[in-house]
Amino acid sequence: MVICKPALFGHRCWSVKKHRTYSYRCLNNRFNDLLVVEKNGGSRTALINSPSSLNAINNSMVVKLQKMYREWEDDPDVGFVILKGRGRAFSAGGDLRSIFNMMKQGKLEECKQFFRNAYGLIHMIATYSKPHVAILNGITMGGGAGISVLGTFRVATQQTVFATPETLIGFHPDGAASFYLSRLPYHLGEYLGLIGDTLNGAEMLSCGLATHYTHSTNLPLVDKVVANLVTASADPSPIATCLQKFQDSVLHHHTSLFHRLQIIDTCFRHNTIEEIVQSLEDEAARENDAWCRSTIKKLKGIAPLSLKVALASIRLGRSQTLEQCLVREYTMTVQALSKQISTDFYEGIRAKLVDKDYSPKWDPPRLEQVSQDMVDRYFSPLSPFEPQLELPKHENTVS
Repeated sequence: MVICKPALFGHRCWSVKKHRTYSYRCLNNRFNDLLVVEKNGGSRTALINSPSSLNAINNSMVVKLQKMYREWEDDPDVGFVILKGRGRAFSAGGDLRSIFNMMKQGKLEECKQFFRNAYGLIHMIATYSKPHVAILNGITMGGGAGISVLGTFRVATQQTVFATPETLIGFHPDGAASFYLSRLPYHLGEYLGLIGDTLNGAEMLSCGLATHYTHSTNLPLVDKVVANLVTASADPSPIATCLQKFQDSVLHHHTSLFHRLQIIDTCFRHNTIEEIVQSLEDEAARENDAWCRSTIKKLKGIAPLSLKVALASIRLGRSQTLEQCLVREYTMTVQALSKQISTDFYEGIRAKLVDKDYSPKWDPPRLEQVSQDMVDRYFSPLSPFEPQLELPKHENTVS
């Protein structure tokens, strides 16, 4: 299963040129050299270089990446782009500590600007007219998944850890998550989006989130061979052929979610969180299933409003284009930032990442206290005076 195949335009030939490496310095000196760029023949490699923060992306990084991607798309000497991260993460997502501090200081417009830029970058990568290769060697979560899984190629390894854990901090699966999760088989997307559970690299390949799987020890050679690939156009097939040479077979451990797909499909196909919980309880009682009991326990620890909003979002995503999903997710994000419906997003970051007391006080605290009106308000159109998410019209619409 392949989630999306952005249309690709033809481009001029290129030849191998002398290798050189240079850095794009971010606007804040504290983040010097967060983006390291390598030029190899007709390719460009962007390395997210912030291992201490698990390569979390901030607004400066997003703006720089957008600038580079535009330049490379217009450059006939650039045939394809490679994106990877240094250290044990590809990218753990958005810089939530910075978002928390901005929310605390009342700088909501800066928060909104970050999300507009981040969603714009995700859209740019998904509709890029040149092949895009993401090397997912390590933690790939949230926004880190957004800037990778919609590109042409996604190479996972045994060290890959994928998740969309937004509900765990009182938020909703964003960064196009409602688009790509809704297209996974067996209602696996609902499970991942609600629970925030992880997939490994082999599981990503099996469900289509990754296009290739190789052992991490192969990556230095993959980097060398792919980056220096010479091709006559932006046709992705030579890259696909090259990556296939490093493809390793996958075998799912007995604890893998892929041995639970049938029960996930049975329980997470329902239209309400209450029905999902009831279905899990029925399965737990029928089969004395510890996995079902554990899943119920996890659901009961997550923000009730986030669960209902996330389920509604993923279900809407199934019938929407990528552009529609991103615009809607931005509307939902603005609602979460405003704290007018609930303070769950702020409280979730505080409890899980700042104070680390791991005891968030969800508002409301129980499922039965979440009204349909509260859920509907998350999807309400923004005021015409509110800056909107504007995505460029593009021939490569992703549906």
